Formats: sequence, structure tokens, C-alpha cells
Amino acid sequence: MSDGDVNDEYEARLADLERRVRILEGDATRRGAGDGPGGAGPVAAGTGFVTYGGAVSLHGNVRWNIEYDAGASLALDPVPVAAVLDALGNPARLAIVRTLLRGPATATELQEATDLTSTGRLYHHLRALSAARVVEQESRNRYRIAPEKVVPLLVLTVAAADVGEQLR
Repeated sequence: MSDGDVNDEYEARLADLERRVRILEGDATRRGAGDGPGGAGPVAAGTGFVTYGGAVSLHGNVRWNIEYDAGASLALDPVPVAAVLDALGNPARLAIVRTLLRGPATATELQEATDLTSTGRLYHHLRALSAARVVEQESRNRYRIAPEKVVPLLVLTVAAADVGEQLR
């Protein structure tokens, strides 16, 4: 088992323990692996919930499960949500994300995998994806998607395909 696999497994187990503690403490707004502080706050009971999750082995073993109050989801700050959706709404950027979901890559590898003809266009798209916190720079010329974002990005892709009626 590589160091990356051990770290991914450790992060997944830690996130699961944090989720369980939140559930035991009664946080009904947001419960899930990898949650950060500052949920959306209390909302009226009975609005339901949205849940998603997954366990994937793309560039490491990643487990992710989240449950979020449906009413609270309507109160989320629209600016960062729109930034992510906007960043993913470009076919070239989606191709970059799909490539990085398979594992970290250099700018040259990304340019080849996405058929972008200029490095300027590639860096333009990488800047937009980085600003939306979808992609991060691992080193000087190497990019990645953080393990805790792998399943949410796959879910966004599948959800968009579902909304676009590709899955029916």
C-alpha cells in the first residue's frame, strides 16, 4: 500500500468519525464525510434531505458520504455554488477535470489529453478551475483534484447528465 493510499484511507476514516460525532451531537443541517464548520444554520423541520456518496479508486481510494437538509440547501451562498458550476460548464474545463479525476497530471499531459492547442488556453482554464477551488496546483507544473473533491465532482457530472436526460 502506497503512502497516498494510507493517507486517503486515514482521511476517509477520520472524516467518517467526524461525521458520526456530528450526528451524535445532533447537527441536523449537514452530516457527511469531510464537512467543514459553519453549516447553513437551523431550518424548519420536515423539508427532507439530499444525500450522495461513493467509494472510488481512481487516484487513490476515496470514500465520501454526505447528507444535507433540503431546505438549508436552498439557503446556501449562491456565489461559490455558481462559480463551481460555471467552471465546470465549459467542455474544455470538464475535459481537464475528467483527466485529473484519473490522477495528477502536468500541464503538458493536460494539454495532450484535452486537445487544447495552446498553453495559454490551458492556463486560462486552469485559472478558472483553481479560482472555483475545483483544481489545485500540486507543484510548479503539476495539477490535481483533492481527494475529498473526487466523489462530489463525479456526482456533479452524473447529476448534470441526469438533468440533461442522458441517463434515461
